[in-house]
Amino acid sequence: MNIHLTKSQIGLDGVPAAETVLSHVDGERGELIIAGEHVGTLASQSSFEGVTARLWNGASKTSLSEANVRASLGAARERAFARLPELLPATRGMGIVDGFRAAVAGLRAENGLEHEATIVGAFPVIAGALVRRAKGLEPVAPDPNASHAADTLRMLRGASPEPREVAALDAYFVTVCDHGMNASTFATRVVASTQADLFAAITAGYCALTGPLHGGAPEPVLEMLDAIGSSERVKPWVDAALARGERLMGFGHRVYRVRDPRADVLKAAIERLSADGADLPFAGEVEAYIRSALRKKNPDRPLETNVEFFTAILLDALAIPRQAFTPIFAAARAAGWTAHAREQQRTGRLIRPSSSYVGEMPKASGE
Repeated sequence: MNIHLTKSQIGLDGVPAAETVLSHVDGERGELIIAGEHVGTLASQSSFEGVTARLWNGASKTSLSEANVRASLGAARERAFARLPELLPATRGMGIVDGFRAAVAGLRAENGLEHEATIVGAFPVIAGALVRRAKGLEPVAPDPNASHAADTLRMLRGASPEPREVAALDAYFVTVCDHGMNASTFATRVVASTQADLFAAITAGYCALTGPLHGGAPEPVLEMLDAIGSSERVKPWVDAALARGERLMGFGHRVYRVRDPRADVLKAAIERLSADGADLPFAGEVEAYIRSALRKKNPDRPLETNVEFFTAILLDALAIPRQAFTPIFAAARAAGWTAHAREQQRTGRLIRPSSSYVGEMPKASGE
């Protein structure tokens, strides 16, 4: 008997697939809790290394400190840099996003050293090398004593960043390091549930992240702002786009029914990054008008600002190339992916959902 599913059933909306101590998303209240704390509190009081320690400790029942993680990631960045001659040949002829995927797929265990740090440490090294290669420049060796955010910017640019820039990227890393059972995390956990190794699971997570409905959305936000161009064009441009039924990038979310809590965290980070607020006024005008227009169009369920809107503005303000936005997102989310993979392997079972067959059935014999 064929059973047709609803749209939400097909998308597995609200269907629990795991028990986790890592993060919780409350779409109705607009809350994100990571390892027992609200995301806004973590972004203001913790570093990426500190939050990563919380995630890894929760997943594996360890007792790592922020200092432990910082040292492990510093050493892992050095090891990853030494392996670039092995990893980069597979990326020839590819752009940054695809090249990053190929290089990540080439990662493997290193003499039994912790896999989590090997992966998280390698991501900014690979991203930095690909960004610099696109400019005709050589990779920059990491500084194992620097923070993860500071070294990421340094390897991208070839020069030490300012403290306010480091603080802004660190806040971004903390804010997007984990986010419930999103598409890339689910992909990671599915592969981990087969008992495949951590590297295979994280490669799957990155592949899911590259889609425009997931981590590939920040770049189109900047394209939208570029297309609008000036304050006087905001209203006519947005009205025309809505009349054509176009999606406005940076607004609406599959889970949140109210404003994405990460949006305000990143907006505050941008304000601190730019002392005179130079990066915000125009974007603020665009955001305000789009929110108003969406409320008028859908008063029962207006689409609110999501994390992608201010992600685009923050990364652009840090002079990170648009083509590198997804790998930099992955550099943060790798902390959550590795934790979820470990948690799945430790406490879960093979993820094997069923499907509802709606195709032709064989005819009964004799008909």
